Amino acid sequence: MRVSTRSNVDPFIVMDVMEAARRAEAEGRHIIHMEVGQPGTGAPKAATRALAQAMDDGPLGYTVALGLPALRQRIAKMYGDWHGIDLDPNRVVVTSGSSGGFILAFTALFDSGDRVGVGAPGYPSYRQILHALGLMPVDLQTSSANRLQPSAGDFANSDLQGLLFASPANPSGTMLDTSAMTKLIEGAQAQGASVISDEIYHGIEYEAKAVTALSITDDCYVINSFSKYFSMTGWRIGWMVVPEDHVRVVERIAQNMFICAPHASQVAALAAMDATDELEANMDVYRTNRALMLDGLPKAGFAKFAPPDGAFYVYADVSDFTKDSRSFAADILSEAGVAVTPGLDFDPVRGHKNLRFSYARSSQDITEGLARLQAFMVRRGFA
Repeated sequence: MRVSTRSNVDPFIVMDVMEAARRAEAEGRHIIHMEVGQPGTGAPKAATRALAQAMDDGPLGYTVALGLPALRQRIAKMYGDWHGIDLDPNRVVVTSGSSGGFILAFTALFDSGDRVGVGAPGYPSYRQILHALGLMPVDLQTSSANRLQPSAGDFANSDLQGLLFASPANPSGTMLDTSAMTKLIEGAQAQGASVISDEIYHGIEYEAKAVTALSITDDCYVINSFSKYFSMTGWRIGWMVVPEDHVRVVERIAQNMFICAPHASQVAALAAMDATDELEANMDVYRTNRALMLDGLPKAGFAKFAPPDGAFYVYADVSDFTKDSRSFAADILSEAGVAVTPGLDFDPVRGHKNLRFSYARSSQDITEGLARLQAFMVRRGFA
């Protein structure tokens, strides 16, 4: 049978790297995983206990499309605790991960052929989901001067119907401060573009709190997830905050596309939000790992990067060593037993000269990975 032109999306390269690492492990090799943005920890214990209790209490089934009211209320409360925002819980939509949120947002906001600006480097699935929905992703080539974050000047006269940005960002870990985010949002709104703020790495910050777009405007979509700070990647549970007059629009789409987010995951997520001690213990690991990376990567020869403000990534320029980041990453996996992600995942134009290093795993793994990277670079004559 024929396939649609919309289905012709690029592979998610990091998933291919994960598969190559899995094959190496199946052959008995010990691989250090610095490729995938997945916390080395599992869901908070309170989350699994709450789910076990709920399963004992009775069957789990469909919830309303917008999510459990208690979870929506707790998410709204978090914006008050973290950002001092009095958020109406009716504006919160529980989703099947942030991926479900992007599908809902793109479907609600844009028509076929609409142009949506995304910063490059940026999360690759933005581009592929947009394409699969018949929309046109427009890569905005960010600059080192702006720490790889988009600015209003990057899309002046670009005829955009939408703008999507992330802070903290993947793959760079850099953040927008209030002034920079305000200028970005105002620049988008001045040309009639809808604004989507990806805030999936909120909570994982180091020297300053991340700014939410909701502190600047209510006329935006905010997307978040329990995958990163709450360490619940496999549970596929997230949320979005939308303007009041968009709630019913999103609800109708969610009813038909997803029915609801998984009931079990919603129960666990609600409990996870109060597991502060465990979540902050995870943050202590990320802080340690970040310090290890800032010290160890330059010693291994990877010195060209913007120090991350949040998330758990370093995006390094490796153009002094290669013009083919995918091949270079394959060599590092084969020879050093360290899985890293080629920059081509994040920037089809310039990513051939970059690698992303994740430090989401244990500090022991990060220490070992850095030692292996240094040995590899010494053997290659680069360090």
